[in-house]
Amino acid sequence: MTQGATGASPGQSLSTPRAAGLAGILFAALMATAIVLARLGLPEGGGAAQITVTSGQRDAVSTALELVPFAGIAFLWFMGALREHSGKAEDRFVSTVFLGSGLVFTASLFGAAAAAGTVLDADQPQAFGRHFAYTLLTTYGMRMAAVFVFATSTIGRRLGVFPRPLVLTGYLAGLVLLVAGSSLPWSELVFPAWAAVVSVYILRSGRRRRSAT
Repeated sequence: MTQGATGASPGQSLSTPRAAGLAGILFAALMATAIVLARLGLPEGGGAAQITVTSGQRDAVSTALELVPFAGIAFLWFMGALREHSGKAEDRFVSTVFLGSGLVFTASLFGAAAAAGTVLDADQPQAFGRHFAYTLLTTYGMRMAAVFVFATSTIGRRLGVFPRPLVLTGYLAGLVLLVAGSSLPWSELVFPAWAAVVSVYILRSGRRRRSAT
């Protein structure tokens, strides 16, 4: 993830951190907004006969579903920039886990959004669609997000580009997502929060390297 580790040209070493940082911040903002809107517009729990979705809630869910594809694209860009930044110095095993978990998370995110969209086709929310969406996101998606956080933190630690507090924060965030993802409402916000912290650090590090250069 550094110029010395990758042997990248000066242009690459300056542009890649900026790309990773901006993509990560964009993903964090879009993902967090989509989660909040979905949580408010589509309450978890209860049967279809117990919950009536108002027009305002439907608008919130619709907006969340519109944001999800862009959040997924930003996340893929974030992944690609991070992987390019690590270059040939990356550990093949950890990088494979990094790539696989990120792709499965993105697929789970899109699948959850598709399932959540089915509840907008009826006057009252479909219990199965709502439950399936939350299960796919919190039980599977967030656990893949946890693996992605673990892998990214491990890569950052091995290459020496993440400070110890940031690595520990990543491991703690991954642990929360892994253990409490399906049982603690709103815990999924930990993932975009972690992505924002990492992105800000990458941007600040890139700015310091440019100043030194």
